[in-house]
Amino acid sequence: MQAFVLSFIAQYGYLALAALIFLENVFPPIPSEAILPAAGFMSSIGSLWLPSAVLAATIGSLLGAYVLYGVGRVLSQERLERLMGTKPLRMLGFEPGDVSSAIGWFNKHGRISVLVCRCIPVVRSLISIPAGISGMGVLRFSAYTFLGSLAWNTVLCTLGYVAGSAWESASAGATQAIDVMTLVVIAIIVVVAAIWAAKRAIPAIKNAVRSEGAE
Repeated sequence: MQAFVLSFIAQYGYLALAALIFLENVFPPIPSEAILPAAGFMSSIGSLWLPSAVLAATIGSLLGAYVLYGVGRVLSQERLERLMGTKPLRMLGFEPGDVSSAIGWFNKHGRISVLVCRCIPVVRSLISIPAGISGMGVLRFSAYTFLGSLAWNTVLCTLGYVAGSAWESASAGATQAIDVMTLVVIAIIVVVAAIWAAKRAIPAIKNAVRSEGAE
């Protein structure tokens, strides 16, 4: 993977870097942690200029984010509610009202997450979909995505620049650190989900107990 990235960037420069990061945003399994430090290394030997490399990567991030944002805009709330109303999904516990609840939550808490989540692998790409579904304005989405991507790309490109010829080791170290951060974020989400489920379950249990007592 690293050899291909180096060869591709060496041959096509900033355009190759932007294209790779575009694909990384549309297909999250492609790791930016393997691309951006390589671009930093290329900058350290003079093949690229670091600020331009960061800018090219950020443009690629923004263009890739627009693709998933567009998917979210195509999947309207009404279409999703109809989908949730189908028998298979209702059997799994989904309800049409879940869609409006989720979009309402995103409108209240999720807009800034477009900025924050740009620094979390996989999520950094997928956050564009609920942003599109919620009808988040293109200008705000663009600004948050650009700033979040700029921060992420600057850190990883600079890491590769400083590491120089040891950029592969730096990339591996960044991947490990990011994996730890991702586990922490997942743990927080699980805890929050458990609290939310408990808050919904407790009133139902109380009502059931009262009903049995009344009988």
